[in-house]
Amino acid sequence: MNGAEAVVQILLQEGVDIAFGYPGGAIMPVYDALYDYQENIHHVLARHEQGAIHAAQGYARASGKPGVCLATSGPGATNLITGIADAQIDSTPVVCITGQVASPFLGSDAFQETDVIGISMPVTKWNYQVTRAEEIPGALAKAFFIARSGRPGPVLVDITKDAQFEEFNFSYEPCTFIRSYTPIPKPDLQKIKEAAELINSAQRPYILFGQGVILAKAEAEFKSFIEKTGIPSAWTIMGLSALETDHPLNVGMLGMHGNYGPNLLTNECDVLIAIGMRFDDRVTGNLATYAKQAKVIHIEIDPAEIDKNVKTDIAVLGDAKEVLTELIDLVKPNTHTKWLQRFEECAKMEHEKVIQNELHPDTDILSMGEVIRILNDKTGGDAIIVSDVGQHQMVACRYAQFKQSKSNITSGGLGTMGFGLPAAIGAKLGAQNRTVIAVLGDGGFQMTMQELATIYQTQAKVKVLLLNNEFLGMVRQWQQLFFDKRYSSTEMINPDFQQVVKGFHIPTKKVTERELLEEAIEEFINFDGAYFLEVMVGKENNVFPMVPSGAGVAEIRLE
Repeated sequence: MNGAEAVVQILLQEGVDIAFGYPGGAIMPVYDALYDYQENIHHVLARHEQGAIHAAQGYARASGKPGVCLATSGPGATNLITGIADAQIDSTPVVCITGQVASPFLGSDAFQETDVIGISMPVTKWNYQVTRAEEIPGALAKAFFIARSGRPGPVLVDITKDAQFEEFNFSYEPCTFIRSYTPIPKPDLQKIKEAAELINSAQRPYILFGQGVILAKAEAEFKSFIEKTGIPSAWTIMGLSALETDHPLNVGMLGMHGNYGPNLLTNECDVLIAIGMRFDDRVTGNLATYAKQAKVIHIEIDPAEIDKNVKTDIAVLGDAKEVLTELIDLVKPNTHTKWLQRFEECAKMEHEKVIQNELHPDTDILSMGEVIRILNDKTGGDAIIVSDVGQHQMVACRYAQFKQSKSNITSGGLGTMGFGLPAAIGAKLGAQNRTVIAVLGDGGFQMTMQELATIYQTQAKVKVLLLNNEFLGMVRQWQQLFFDKRYSSTEMINPDFQQVVKGFHIPTKKVTERELLEEAIEEFINFDGAYFLEVMVGKENNVFPMVPSGAGVAEIRLE
């Protein structure tokens, strides 16, 4: 068979049933081969390659399987780069297959030629350029293995057009081993014992958990571990939903706009246990003052993250599920009642100064928090919430309620505006039995709003909730607090979104008054199909608490 047909056969053998992409000249042979397999592989035609890769990310995050993305050479491939970088920093398994000009023209500045291997190398887990058809099986087998193994990530295989046409004797073996690549380090049992001893002797132990718990499918082990030890546990935004939000040991959100107690008490604990998280600067604030009093245990699959930002006393390399399984048998049953009371005191203070007014405003102006509160009431915590980036993202992460894992999908490390809408399409296709709600701001929505056409064409039952404050809200908040209210290029003169959405044949409604909000959200949730709900919220509302840039976590501000 030819190389293009081989690509499709490999996708089938790897269990791929959905691919996202946009056709063009250099990838056209693969699309021609796909034509005969439309019943086996559902191709989702995005309206921009960035939309395609964000949709593939959303699919991967909701389903736990690698997302697959196809694009042509030149601008098609370069339009993937933002999403690839997003997937890399958020550990999302995505397999990108790009077409390339024919091999005799490589390096000649041919039409729609770019060095996508060179461009993507810093933001992929692995990439490779294929110039002969016989290389395709080995390259794609390796790509799928690397993307999904260990700490997952994006890979890219660039295939020249002549390799897609060339015929060869096809055979395929999935990859299970690559020399010198150890995706899952074998845990050191002595280190686990040392960690257990430190945990057992701790007076004020504290757990920070990230997406590593979800990626390792270690939610049950994690829950058993914290319930046995009685240790308060806080999450990064990527770790949100690994533990149900109403669990008594779930003390809340870390980070710049996280909860008061989880940030403040980082500098009061005596043992800090980090599980599947990377000590991102938004979590740590100023490293010079971060948890200096604590012994630090770091459970992590990627050796590159150990001691990168925070120096550890005990590092346990390995898969979180495997490490926690060993650790559960070694830790002693405990309760830390007095220590937990400190978190409760901080939560009460935050509720009085911030949360009460955010969820139940005493003005006529609608707040983002009250919208999320009503959304919680109507979904019962069972929905997948896909947020874009900005104030609405922080509010959604702070106040959304979740009962099951893989329910919070957002752009964490890269903070990519425009992520939310296409990622929600992918999430819905990856978890078709669940309600999927895209929570967007007016800024990020306009970066990828053409993907409403993808919703219309696929008939994906995505719910789109637009929290419109007519500002680039997060930037405006910083301008207000740190730049003397000099609102430089942050006010948005928006189109009539209702008319825009009607043009895509999607039912839509706009709410400006509180008395209409609850009924509108109920209609939004219960409608059998895609639905767009725009809610006008306060133009100059701020998100608090907040750790100012460059400050330590103990300097968190409630107002």
